[in-house]
Amino acid sequence: MPRQSPLSCLFGLLIFAFSSLLWADDPLLDSLTQVATPSGERQVRGVLRAHNQAVLSSELPGRIIEMPFSDGQSFNKGDVLVRFDCSAYQAQLNAAQAATRATREELNHKKQLAALNSVGRFEVALAEARQAQAQAETQVYQVQVKRCSVAAPFNGRVVLRRAQPHESVASGTPLLDVVDNGTLEIYLLVPSSWLSRLQPGQAFDFTPDETGKPLKATVKRLGARIDEGSQTLLLIGSLPDENKGLLAGMSGTAQFQVTE
Repeated sequence: MPRQSPLSCLFGLLIFAFSSLLWADDPLLDSLTQVATPSGERQVRGVLRAHNQAVLSSELPGRIIEMPFSDGQSFNKGDVLVRFDCSAYQAQLNAAQAATRATREELNHKKQLAALNSVGRFEVALAEARQAQAQAETQVYQVQVKRCSVAAPFNGRVVLRRAQPHESVASGTPLLDVVDNGTLEIYLLVPSSWLSRLQPGQAFDFTPDETGKPLKATVKRLGARIDEGSQTLLLIGSLPDENKGLLAGMSGTAQFQVTE
């Protein structure tokens, strides 16, 4: 039997230690440490994640003039979360709208002359094309003006303000992290051997560490694939309607009745 060199042994130990560190970084991977009880229950760890959460970004470059909501504050769907200085875009829109009115008058005049056989059909077609171009430019500036304010996509709360009023930002700059804690779901990693025993609608208990209060949850859906490394399957559970006081990021323990 060939003898391994000290360097090979050291390399193997480093890989094992590094893998253990990676394993511990993900709170969901705690689910691999199963606790069996005499009653046939199996416990796995999980976290709460919001179905509605987003990082809102700027759709155009500009200077922020208003951000009425601070970290932790609540807002309603449609509320203006960020407002930009829109004077330049509004001026461009006004000019485009004036050009649209001018081309409309020109087209009407050409049509009247055409009815009197004073101009040909070609002149009328050119006037129609100029009006269509002016209308298209107006629509472009209308979109830009609309992007001067960022509206809330859902009811929720501000997690983090990444920019501040009076700052000038580039297009695509992250502005706000927002979350809707009313749409929380339970994310679990369960052993793949449980696949045949789990189905949507199945009940289980989930106890958040922060509250210590057991909640009656149900299996909402199962993941689309099994992780070949850890041999686990993603499970998403739904919480009961009355779940006040829960926040995204909370962790806890789920208990399943799994028969062998």
